[in-house]
Amino acid sequence: MQQWTIEGPERLTFGPVTSLDVRIVAGKLAVLASDGPPTLEVADLESASPLVVTYDEDTRELSVAFKDLTWDGLLGWLRRDRRKTVATLTMPKQCAVNAGVVSASAVVAGFENNTQVKGVSGEIVLDGVSGKVSAHTVSGDVESRAMEGDLAFNSVSGDLTVADGTPRRLRANTVSGRITTDLRLRPTGHVTLTTVSGDILVRLPEDVEADVRIRSTSGRLVSTFEKLSNESGPGSKSLSGRLGGGMAALSATTVSGEVALLKGENA
Repeated sequence: MQQWTIEGPERLTFGPVTSLDVRIVAGKLAVLASDGPPTLEVADLESASPLVVTYDEDTRELSVAFKDLTWDGLLGWLRRDRRKTVATLTMPKQCAVNAGVVSASAVVAGFENNTQVKGVSGEIVLDGVSGKVSAHTVSGDVESRAMEGDLAFNSVSGDLTVADGTPRRLRANTVSGRITTDLRLRPTGHVTLTTVSGDILVRLPEDVEADVRIRSTSGRLVSTFEKLSNESGPGSKSLSGRLGGGMAALSATTVSGEVALLKGENA
């Protein structure tokens, strides 16, 4: 096992890596899939404590983190010192990624295995990530681009934006955050979107084939798909129906938020 302590700008290269665990506080983090050797480049580091890097040649696991910053302790760092790190990691696309940030922004791009990103208030971008993906934030926004595979999103007040997504499974839950999605549904795709007071906007191709159900207790429902039936009653509003031949499934539910289902361009 090899270990380094980093106190300033530095570049390291590693042997094969199949699992990455990285945790920083403030600054910027980029974790990028690459065909080249696994590398870590720290461009800036402002911290009284060093960044600790551990590489296990036998298990092919790489860890990059402040020693006292644990996964369970991310939230508590909002009221503590703001350790600034600007770092870029390039890893094989099949590497499993666990990334944790407090107020730092994070970009994770190109991975095809299991990817987990956990944040507090920083913005998270998932670019071209497939496989099994989860993103958990408190107030930070999450943007997913060219999504494939499975995405599970959970937040208190953070927004979720899915641009050009083709999910197998998409499950999003937020209390007051807004959910905006531009999707092409696979024949067996399942999408479940849930908020309490946040608005939901879904854009689907006009020729989509899916069973749809959108519901709100008191919020407004809007749809540009004429085939959906209005089943609203006292204390409950819903639009549901089968578009095309069905097969895929879309559910959007909110208590007081607005839900809009709009036609987009065909694939």
